Amino acid sequence: MEGLDTGSNAWILTSAALVLLMTPGLALFYGGLTRAKSVVNMMMKCLAAIGIVTLLWVIYGASIAEGDTGNAFWGGLSDLGMRGLLDFEASHDGGVSGGALTAFAMMFAIITVALISGAVADRMKFSAWVIFAAIWVTVVYFPVAYWVWGDGFIEDWGVLDFAGGTAVHVNAGAAALALALVVGRRLGWRNGAFAPHNLPLVLLGTGLLWFGWFGFNGGSAFASDDIAGLALLNTHIATGAAALAWLATDRLRGVKPSILGGCSGVIAGLVAITPAAGHVEPLGAIAVGLIAGAICPFAISLKHRLGYDDALDVVGLHMVAGAWGSVAVGFFAVPEISDGTAGVFYGGQFSFLGLQALAVLVVAAYSFIVALLIALALKHTLGVRVDSEQELAGIDGTEHGESGYDLPLNGHDSGEDSLGAADSAQASDVSQRHSAESTSTKKDTSAAIPT
Repeated sequence: MEGLDTGSNAWILTSAALVLLMTPGLALFYGGLTRAKSVVNMMMKCLAAIGIVTLLWVIYGASIAEGDTGNAFWGGLSDLGMRGLLDFEASHDGGVSGGALTAFAMMFAIITVALISGAVADRMKFSAWVIFAAIWVTVVYFPVAYWVWGDGFIEDWGVLDFAGGTAVHVNAGAAALALALVVGRRLGWRNGAFAPHNLPLVLLGTGLLWFGWFGFNGGSAFASDDIAGLALLNTHIATGAAALAWLATDRLRGVKPSILGGCSGVIAGLVAITPAAGHVEPLGAIAVGLIAGAICPFAISLKHRLGYDDALDVVGLHMVAGAWGSVAVGFFAVPEISDGTAGVFYGGQFSFLGLQALAVLVVAAYSFIVALLIALALKHTLGVRVDSEQELAGIDGTEHGESGYDLPLNGHDSGEDSLGAADSAQASDVSQRHSAESTSTKKDTSAAIPT
């Protein structure tokens, strides 16, 4: 192949494999955060995303997201079946083959869809999820990826999104919010009793996500060069800073340091540095991580005040951290490594900062509105939620006919406990574990759901 850089090509292929690993890692992370009777369903939603997105990407997704039509909104359908994207005679910019590039991009689409599923843990029909995922990735993710990274209008604005703060995390978070609103709250949500059932599983999933993220961000340099090295380094720096900031924030709020807090801080840092990884210096990465770790616990607590049940905090972690990281590029972008574009702190214009924020708002609004319409259509046709008896019995058995563990479930997981008696050693869900408010929650045995 003419012009092929074998080193860069090998790095992109390796990065694609690392990004794919993130989806099983997410399945473990999400699975540990749910109750024992929902772990199979949660993991199946992530697994389904791999199959759904892979097929649609090959058929038309790659064409929409990567096609070269000159259109500002989508790449068209001229490359259906990946025709034209796999040039075996010449390499693309940077000496990377078309096959490596489109495989790498496909893995991004997969993880983006899988992220959304955490918002509707315990209660959404698997069939409804499959249909939602297929429609959403088609009408939202594929076009948005083109807007941001193809020849779309957001890229034409000069917006910088190194690896997907806007295209992936804000996009998924906004859709997760819409889906959670339509599906509704879990039974007994106001009273608690939704503690993560397996913290070691959460830690294992976090580790796999962290490892895979080096390919997610490092591979987005599209070459095995100094920018790839910087992106990988910044990814690790920001993540460590965010984890420490989260634990410090917990401490200041009267919450004990925990595995869950540390893992949540890790995810916040990984998400926040994603759009900035190849555009900032290490000191900028520290700032991005510290601020992400400090603001996300408060963002998560908003769901209790506003009354929406984002079960695994996709909004508070991914949308908020992704938005902050995207805006942070407007402050910390170094012109020497950002094609001459400078952040405000490096002599840049506030207009660039404004465009970074505008891109976040545009993607969030589009994703939220379209996801809301898809979810409402499903709600009034197939239905999106299992019935209350199935939810109480456990969605794993009723939806999949299997259990994650060959062990009898305790009262908590079988629905026999008093859902109002969860204010003891463990807080009730991800956000309550990080909220000082949870330590003062009072018992209310009258809120128990009858079995």
